[in-house]
Amino acid sequence: MSFNIDRSNTDPFYRYKMPRLIAKVEGKGNGIKTVIVNMTEVAKALSRPPTYPTKFFGCELGAQTQFDSKNDRYIVNGSHTDEKLQTLLDGFIKKFVLCPGCSNPETNLVVQVKRGTILQRCIACGYNGSVDMRHKLTTFILKNPPDQDPNAAATPVKGKKGKKERGSKKDEEDGASPDATPSTAQEQIAAIRESGKSMNLPPTKQKGDDDDEDWGDDFTEEAIKQRMEELSDAAKGLAFTDDLEKPAEERLNIIYEKIKIKKDEDELTKQTTIKEIFSEAERLEVKDKVPLVLVELLLTDKVLTQLQKFKGLFLKFCIQDQKAQKALLGGLEILITREYPDLLPKTSHILKVLYDFDILEESVIVEWGKKPSKKYVTKEESTQILKEAQVFVKWLEEAEEESDEEDENGEEEDEVNFSHTERVGEVKVEPAKSTVPVINGGKKPVIEEDDDEDDIDIDEI
Repeated sequence: MSFNIDRSNTDPFYRYKMPRLIAKVEGKGNGIKTVIVNMTEVAKALSRPPTYPTKFFGCELGAQTQFDSKNDRYIVNGSHTDEKLQTLLDGFIKKFVLCPGCSNPETNLVVQVKRGTILQRCIACGYNGSVDMRHKLTTFILKNPPDQDPNAAATPVKGKKGKKERGSKKDEEDGASPDATPSTAQEQIAAIRESGKSMNLPPTKQKGDDDDEDWGDDFTEEAIKQRMEELSDAAKGLAFTDDLEKPAEERLNIIYEKIKIKKDEDELTKQTTIKEIFSEAERLEVKDKVPLVLVELLLTDKVLTQLQKFKGLFLKFCIQDQKAQKALLGGLEILITREYPDLLPKTSHILKVLYDFDILEESVIVEWGKKPSKKYVTKEESTQILKEAQVFVKWLEEAEEESDEEDENGEEEDEVNFSHTERVGEVKVEPAKSTVPVINGGKKPVIEEDDDEDDIDIDEI
C-alpha cells in the first residue's frame, strides 16, 4: 500500500508516492524498541537519507535512536505504532521535504557546514530558502550532510587534499574566501545559482576541468529520448512521463506509430513484440481501443489471410475484453463499408473466422447484430453491414436455441424414467398410449385397486 507524499493532497493520481511505514515492536520492559522495517524504501521515496526521519522521530518522541545501515535496521527506543510514526513522518515531510513555495517534494538540502545553515532548493519552481533551524534535527543534519555517511562524518577523504587546495587557490584568485568554498555537489549547485550562471551546462568537459568534475546531466529532448530507449521494458513502465496527461487520441497515436514501425520491421508476429505493444497500451490506458488501430494498419481486402497471420496480436487484445471486441467490430464496419466495399458479401465469413479464432465472443456478436449503430459509421452503412451479417448472427442464435432445447429434453427424459411408482409385493404396468383396456380371452384384466373407490366388474366394462 502506498500514500501520497503530501497526505493533505487527496488526488488519487498524485504522482509522488511513498510506501506505508511499517513498524515492528521488539523486546520487553526497559529494552523495548521499535524497528522501522522499511525505512530505507520510505527514505528513498522522499530523496532523503534514512537516518534523517529516524532521528526526527527520536527528537519528537524524546527517545534515543540507533542506526545500522549495513543490516538496514533503524530503531527508535520505546513502543510506537505505525499510525503514530506515520503522523510524525508527515511533520518531517512538511518541514524538510515539501517546497514552501509550490508544495512539491522535488527538493534538495544544501548543507553549509561552516556557515551553520541548511538551504532547501526546489527543482520544480526554483525556490531557494533556509529551513527552520530551530528544530533539533538541523544539528544532526549539519553534522551528517545528505551525501555523507553518518558513521564517517569526521573522517577526511584521502586523495582530495591537492584538489581542495587547488580549488581554494582558485577561489582566492576570484575574490572568494576559502571558507565559502563548496565541497559537495549540492553546494556547487548552490554556488553556481548564487553567482547567476546558467544551469544548462553542456555535458562536454571544459578545458582544465578534472575528469570527476563532469557531474552535470544533459536534459535536452534528444538526451532524454536516448536514455528512455536504453531502459528495459519494465523500467519504462515505472519511469514517469507526461504521456498520461495527454488526450486519449494522442495516446492512441503513440501506439499507432509504434505498431507501424514494428509492421515495417515485420516483427508483429513475434511474442516479444506482442507483449511489448500490449504493455505500452496498458501504460497509456488505451488497451481497449487498440483493435481499431490494428484493423486500420493490418487489414486490407485480403482480410482472411491477414487475420490468420496476425491472430496472436488480435487475440492478445480482444480475449475476455468485450470493450476491445466491440472496438474491433467498429473497425470492421469502417473497413468494409468505406475502404473495401467488395468485402460486404463476405461479412458473415469474416465474422465466422473471428469467432473460430476466439477473437470475438458469441454474446458480443449477437448483441452487435441486434440493431444498427452510428458510433463508427453512418446508420445507413451500419444497417447495410448488419443485413449481410444476419446469416451468421441467426446461425449463432439458432445454435444457442438448439442447445437450450437439448438441455430441456434431457431433463424431461430423466423425469419420465423415474415417473413409475412401485408398491410392495406388486408391480404396476402401464400401457403406452391406448386409453382402452385390452381384454385377453374374456379374462378380467389386472386393475389397480384404490382404497377410496369400489371394485370394477368386467360386465360393466
